[in-house]
Amino acid sequence: MVLGLVLKLTGSLNGKWSLSNSNGSLWLPAQVPGCVHTALQQQGFIQDPYFRFNDLSYRWIALDNWTYTTTFTVSTQSKQKVLLVFDGVDTVASILLNGVVVGETDNMFRRYEQSSFSWDWGPSFPTMGLWRDVRLEAFNVLQLLQVSSVPLYSTSNLNLLTQRSSRHDMFIVAMETADVTLKTASLVSADVKLWWPNGHGDQPFYCLSIRGSQDGILVLSTESKVYFRTVELVQEPIVGSPGLSFYFRINGKPIFLKGSNWIPAHSFQDRVAPAVLRNLLQSAADANMNALRVWGGGVYEQDLFYSLCDELGIMVWQDFMFACAMYPTADDFIQTVREEVIQQVRRLKSHPSIVIWSGNNENEAALATDWFNIPVTQKPVYLKDYVTLYVDNIRAIVQQEDQSRPFLVSSPTNGAESEQEGWVAGNPYDPHYGDTHFYSYVLDCWDWRTFPQTRFASEYGFQSWPSFSTLQPVSVKEDWSYSSNFSSHRQHHEDGNRQMLLQAALHFNLPNSTDPLRRFSDTLYITQVMQAECVKTQTEFYRRSRSEIVEGKGHTMGALYWQLNDIWQAPSWSSIEFGGKWKMLHYFAQDFFAAVLPVGFEDADTLLIYAVSDLSDDLQLRSDLLPVPGGSAVVILKQPVAALLAGCGHCTRLTCLLTFHLEDGGGEQHGPTNHHFLCSPKDAEGLQRPNITVRRSYSVTLHSDSVAPFVWLDVGNVPGRFTSNGFLMVTRSTTVSFTAWRPTSVAELSRSLSVTSLRDVY
Repeated sequence: MVLGLVLKLTGSLNGKWSLSNSNGSLWLPAQVPGCVHTALQQQGFIQDPYFRFNDLSYRWIALDNWTYTTTFTVSTQSKQKVLLVFDGVDTVASILLNGVVVGETDNMFRRYEQSSFSWDWGPSFPTMGLWRDVRLEAFNVLQLLQVSSVPLYSTSNLNLLTQRSSRHDMFIVAMETADVTLKTASLVSADVKLWWPNGHGDQPFYCLSIRGSQDGILVLSTESKVYFRTVELVQEPIVGSPGLSFYFRINGKPIFLKGSNWIPAHSFQDRVAPAVLRNLLQSAADANMNALRVWGGGVYEQDLFYSLCDELGIMVWQDFMFACAMYPTADDFIQTVREEVIQQVRRLKSHPSIVIWSGNNENEAALATDWFNIPVTQKPVYLKDYVTLYVDNIRAIVQQEDQSRPFLVSSPTNGAESEQEGWVAGNPYDPHYGDTHFYSYVLDCWDWRTFPQTRFASEYGFQSWPSFSTLQPVSVKEDWSYSSNFSSHRQHHEDGNRQMLLQAALHFNLPNSTDPLRRFSDTLYITQVMQAECVKTQTEFYRRSRSEIVEGKGHTMGALYWQLNDIWQAPSWSSIEFGGKWKMLHYFAQDFFAAVLPVGFEDADTLLIYAVSDLSDDLQLRSDLLPVPGGSAVVILKQPVAALLAGCGHCTRLTCLLTFHLEDGGGEQHGPTNHHFLCSPKDAEGLQRPNITVRRSYSVTLHSDSVAPFVWLDVGNVPGRFTSNGFLMVTRSTTVSFTAWRPTSVAELSRSLSVTSLRDVY
C-alpha cells in the first residue's frame, strides 16, 4: 500500500481521501479512518462483504496494491515544529510526501492485525487502509504527547505517577527539552475513593488537570480521569494441595473473575461505532460479568473500549497481539515489537480496568505440546526465541513501563511454575497452577466430571448458531438448511456443525419438522439450548469449586468462557450474536454469574446443592442452614436422589425435575431460581406441548398448559432484549419485559414475536 501526500488546515486529516488500485483502473473517494473494503462497498464497487460467499469472492482485494492520496496546505500559525502523525496503518506501506518517501510501516499495532486472515469463528479479510486517525500536530518548544497516570494506593501511602512523553513517531523525531513548571496537588489517602469491579462497589474517579507554563505563559493544558485501585496476582502454596494458587486481589479483596473472551467486533475496524462497543460492554455488565479477556489474536482495542470498561467496572485481561504461532526474533522484528509494546502500554496503563498484561495466547502450550511438529534438534532454538521475544523484550519493557499490575508470559500457563521451568512448562495445562484452556465437544457436557478442576479457567466453551433473523440478511432461501453449502461455508471449526448436533442429541430430541424452513430455525434453536446448558454446567462447576480442594485440585477463582461477541453472522462460541442480539447463553449467564447462586448437581446418585456467594458479608439463610461466608461456596444440602423422590410421593427421575432457590430467615429470595434435570429431557415422560399463549405489549405475558423447558421469545430483527429468556416455565403464567434499542411499537413487536419451547421442535 502507498500513501501519497501532496503538500489549508492544521489538525485532523481524517475525511475524504482518494483511493486507487495498482493499475489505476479503480479510482474512488475513501473515508479515513477506514479500509479498502469499506471504501469499495461505500462507492458501490462491491456488495456487503459478509453476504453469502463474498469473503471468497473478494479475495482479489487483498492481492492488489492500493494507494491513498490527499492534498493539504500547511497553515501552522508560526509554529516551530509540524508533525504528520498516523495512528494506525494496516499494514505494509510506504508514505510519500510530495513524492519523497518519508516513512515505511510494517506493524498494524504501532502508532505511525493478525485474526484478519481468518480464525475458526471468523472470515478471512486481510484488510488494508488507514484504520485510525491521521493528523498534523504543530507546536513550538514543547508538545505533551500523552499523560499516563498509575495511581498506587495503600492505607499508608498514595502516589500519582505521571509521565510526559516527547514526540517520537515512526518517521519524524523531535526531542526537545525545556524548563516547564508543573503544579501538582495531593490527596489524603484516607479520603480516596477506590475503583471496584462490577458487583463489588462503585467506579469513582478524579479529574487530573495538567497545566504547563514557561516564562509565565501557558504552553500546554490537558485533563484526564484518574482512578485508584490496587491489583495483585496471588500465587502461593495452598494447604492440602500441591501447586500454587492463582487469583486476583483487588484493593486487598480476593475477587472471582466472571466473564468471557473478547474478539474484534468487526472485520473492518472502522465499522465499530461507539454505540456498538457500548452495547456489547453494557450487555456484559448486565449479565453480571466483571471481566473480559482481550484475546491476543485480535487487536488492541480503541481507547473508548477501555474507558467504557473503566466506567462499567469490567476488569480486562489484556493479551499482547501474539497468538498460536512461532514468531521470529530478527533484529528488525524485535525492534518493531518493542515499539509496539511501549506505545500500547503507555497508551493503556492509565486504565484501572486493565488488571493484567499477558504476553501471548497459547504459544507456551504450542511449544510444550508440539503443535507444529518441530524437529527435536530445532526445539532449543525455538525455546530460545520464545524467551527472547516474550521474556527478554516484552516482559522487560512492561515491567519497566508499568509496575502497577502483574504480567504473565502466556495463557494458558503455569505462571510462577512455568518461570521455574525456564518459561515453558512441561504441561502448561496443569490444573494445580496458573490458568487453563479446555475444550471437549465429544464428552457429555452435562457430566461435570469431564471438566478440569483448575485454579482459573480462562477459556472454555461450546458452539451454537445465531438466530435466523441474524442470518437472513446475509443469505438467500437456498441457504436455509443445516446441510446447505452456506451452512458448511460459514462453519470454520472442523466438524463443528456435526459436533453441535451430536452433543445436542445426547440429551434432546433433534428437530424433525417436515417444513424445511421450520426445521432449520428449530435446529438453530436446539444448538443454542445445547450451548447454554453446556456452558452453564461448566461455569457452575467452576464457581462451586472456589472454596474446596478435591484430590489436590480446586480453589478455582476465575471463569471466562469463550467467547462474548461475534465478528460476523456465523456459528461460533459467542453468547452475543453479530449485531448485539443475546443468545440463550447470555440470558443464562445473567443467572450463573449472579452474585449469589444456588448450584445443584449429582455425585453417585446423591444430590448436592451449593450456595455460592461473591458478597463481602456473610449470608444467613434459613435458621436450619449454616451461614454462607462472603466470598465462598458451601454445601447446604446433600441427599440421595432416591430419598428425595420417595419424599415426593409420585415422582420418578423420568417424570419430575427440580427447581430450587435460596431464602433467608425472612423468606426473601437471594439470587436466581435454578434447575436440575433428573434425566435427559429426551427421555422425560409426560413432557407435552405447552400450547403457550401470549398477551402482547412491551411486557409479554405467557400462559402455558404444562411445564415448558427453554421457552424462547424472539422478535426477529427488532433490536433489544428481554428481562428473561430461554427459561424453564413451571408456572401457569409468567411475564417478561422487552427493552428495544430503537423506536418500535406494540404493533411491530406483536407481528414479530414468536415463542418456542423444547417440546415444540419435535
